[in-house]
Amino acid sequence: MNIKDIDFKGKKALIRVDFNVPLDADFNITDDTRIQAALPTIRHILDNGGSAILMSHLGRPLKKLNADGTINTRKFTLRHVAGYLPNVLNCIVKFADHTTGEETEQYVAALKAGEVLLLENTRFHKGEKKGDEAFAKELSKLGDIYINDAFGTAHRAHASTTTVANYFAPENRAFGFLMENEIKNATRALHSEDRPITAITGGAKVSDKLLLLESLLDRVNNLIIGGGMAYTFAKAQGGKIGNSLCEEDKLDLALDLLKKAKAKGVNIYLPTDNKIADTFANDANSKFAATNNIPDGWMGLDIGPESIDTFKKVILDSKTILWNGPMGVFEFENFATGTKSIAEAVAASTAQGAFSLVGGGDSVAAVKQMGLGDKVSFVSTGGGAMLEFLEGKELPGIAAIQGAMA
Repeated sequence: MNIKDIDFKGKKALIRVDFNVPLDADFNITDDTRIQAALPTIRHILDNGGSAILMSHLGRPLKKLNADGTINTRKFTLRHVAGYLPNVLNCIVKFADHTTGEETEQYVAALKAGEVLLLENTRFHKGEKKGDEAFAKELSKLGDIYINDAFGTAHRAHASTTTVANYFAPENRAFGFLMENEIKNATRALHSEDRPITAITGGAKVSDKLLLLESLLDRVNNLIIGGGMAYTFAKAQGGKIGNSLCEEDKLDLALDLLKKAKAKGVNIYLPTDNKIADTFANDANSKFAATNNIPDGWMGLDIGPESIDTFKKVILDSKTILWNGPMGVFEFENFATGTKSIAEAVAASTAQGAFSLVGGGDSVAAVKQMGLGDKVSFVSTGGGAMLEFLEGKELPGIAAIQGAMA
């Protein structure tokens, strides 16, 4: 069922959102991107005569308990978000101290059209991460319609993201606008007919991206590999990488991936030069060196100017671009040039008519920091979820709405 085809008038919509937002030491929201992304769905329901019951997780409260073994409700409560929502929704937002139970059900019963109720952190309940049927059934009592708009958690088979959908008939469950856009754009990037298709991957470890890399070989024309994982490839090919990050047990896998790429006619682009440092710190001594000839005691923390030029040319010649992962230690300003240069190239290629999808924490952060968020085709809100989608896996949160898990 499409959200636009549902009649929300007089109905209560139970909406799974992703309000797992970063907070500072005083519990102020430092980045409201995920909240902003959910607003179109919430407003659509309110504007069409419905009321909204919002549920989300915040952090990992059961993994970071107080010293006495109790949940740190002060740190992980969604009250921090409840106080912020009226500013962006322009309406009164009520808050339920519990996710389910008699008191919460009373809040829901009193909810009128156009009103919003935010439930307490779903992960305060042990049944959430287990996909518990009893907990999911209690949640389902709160709404007439279930909407999943939390793409960032779609790869988790949790009670509020997956199991709860089974208690709603197909005509009473749907994706929110954010989920629809995430699925549509990721599918477009993966199955585009607009070639050349270039995938840019970065990050620390080959093991983290191995399934993605292998999956991409069947879809792309060019594969750019940067970040820490590039040094595993360099060493596998006989290069000298100094103290650079390397997965010694993945050298054979790296060589095997290169062979597969060659057999499939996929062009692999690895860094040829790097900005290296004598210690892992922003203020470390630094210089440039060939990727296959990094001195002992030095480590590669970013791609160099030669590699940047090569990668940019490939990107500017592409018609479809998928970017997941940084080119270096992006959190260090002195080693962020490579990642920022890639962001500029992706934006420039998009301006020439290419379709670009950016997904993954640091690559998304780079685009946003540089004010290029509206200069690329789509910026994904999902880290792990987007990665698994691109690997070709079935995501539980998607399958539950589509009925595959009902």
